[in-house]
Amino acid sequence: MEQVIKALKTIQPKRSLLLTVAMTLIAILSFWALSVFHTPGEDWGAKSLLPTLLVLAIALISRAPFESLLVGVIAGLIMINPATVVASLTDTMSTVMGNATIIWIVLVCGLMGGLIVLLEKSGCLNSFSEWLKGRIKSRRQSLLTTFFIGLVVFIDDYLNCLAVSSSVKKVTDHYKVSREKLAYIIDSTAAPMCILVPVSTWAVFFSGLLEENDLAPIGKGLSVYISAIPYMVYGWVALFVVFLVASGILGNFGAMKKAEQRALNGQPLPDDYSGDNMEAAAPEYRKTSNFIGMLNFIVPMLILIAATIYYDIDLLKGVIVTLAITVAMYYLQGLLSLEDQMKGIFEGFKVMLYPLSTVIAGFMLKSINDELGMTSYIVGVAAPLMTAEMMPALVFLVMAAVVFGTASSWGAFIIAIPIVVPIALNVDANMALIIGALLSASSFGSHACFFSDSTVLAAQGAGCSPMSHAITQLPYTALGAVMSFIIFVILGYNI
Repeated sequence: MEQVIKALKTIQPKRSLLLTVAMTLIAILSFWALSVFHTPGEDWGAKSLLPTLLVLAIALISRAPFESLLVGVIAGLIMINPATVVASLTDTMSTVMGNATIIWIVLVCGLMGGLIVLLEKSGCLNSFSEWLKGRIKSRRQSLLTTFFIGLVVFIDDYLNCLAVSSSVKKVTDHYKVSREKLAYIIDSTAAPMCILVPVSTWAVFFSGLLEENDLAPIGKGLSVYISAIPYMVYGWVALFVVFLVASGILGNFGAMKKAEQRALNGQPLPDDYSGDNMEAAAPEYRKTSNFIGMLNFIVPMLILIAATIYYDIDLLKGVIVTLAITVAMYYLQGLLSLEDQMKGIFEGFKVMLYPLSTVIAGFMLKSINDELGMTSYIVGVAAPLMTAEMMPALVFLVMAAVVFGTASSWGAFIIAIPIVVPIALNVDANMALIIGALLSASSFGSHACFFSDSTVLAAQGAGCSPMSHAITQLPYTALGAVMSFIIFVILGYNI
């Protein structure tokens, strides 16, 4: 019987692989046919959705977000011009890799990975975890502690996803919490929290976007942004739902229930995770006194937050300053040599390669979707349905779908806002409510998308695969989206 079970386990991945390959080949031939019968200069219309739908289908079957995105990118390029796929792919890749935002993301994530490896190797992270263990007395407390730490680290969702998970996962492992639930709690206090605090990278980006699109006078973008915070419904709802989950009031559903049962049986890590996380990069740590170790962990975290705020909410400048001071601190204390610390920083970059490749592939898909006119098409289809009362709910629904399908939580709005704003002005909609709906959609997409930067980094930090994280948290993000849509309908008719 055991041999039969082993044989079935071997056959199942092979079937999944064969099915994925077959789907990919059929899809590529179909996209080639679409290109052949497409009239040059004609809008793609509903067909612009197909590359993104293909990505979602393959991701669900293969559970490999990067590979799914790459197939979607190639399929989109075949649609545009099958004769120049290779040249177009290299051009798209070069353009994306030269994008200032991508360069910023690569440096921030790589350096953050390096900082976390240093905290691991120095033993400081272990000291902080031991300190937490001495004060946390139950599984519920470990989850609530993770939730509250996530609320405090509101400067940036990347910082939240990587720093919070590293500081608490040894504690949650101790109380047999699945890595998927840890990833969900971390992800739910990342983008949803960042949009609600005016001192965050999200607030800086979107307040600038409001000024660029004449929704706020120059220099007043942040004031307009703050006025819309009460209407950023998804952020509030997501925090409410995750608090209910962390406190045990809202139970486990679907895949999360299975993950939690596995953890209670002594296996916090999911079966499909290879374990190439921060712990693998730094398996050994130095033993220091708990008090000194605590200081060596807390001081770099405080410096990181303070430096980021000092440099106008620029996490890259903040992490560079933090690394410089941390390296000096650890060297002077004799914790780690300069050579070991430099190796640790490079190990951090290595650990972040797969998450970063997924983010880059997401930007490539967004570039293809822009060329196909996907965002403009979706907003255009919904535009005739938009009245002053229903517009906030429809804007949330439409843009949430766009961001969920493209993982472009910021980039999609550069295209969408110039389309949405004239419609809002024409129907005399409440502009603060519209801004709240746009930010809510961005937050939901970042939170729920299978291959968004927030999802990938939360999974990487917690120690599970992006698809395991995305699938297990889906019932909770869907619940938040439904509640938000209903609230936007109520607000639209009453404000």
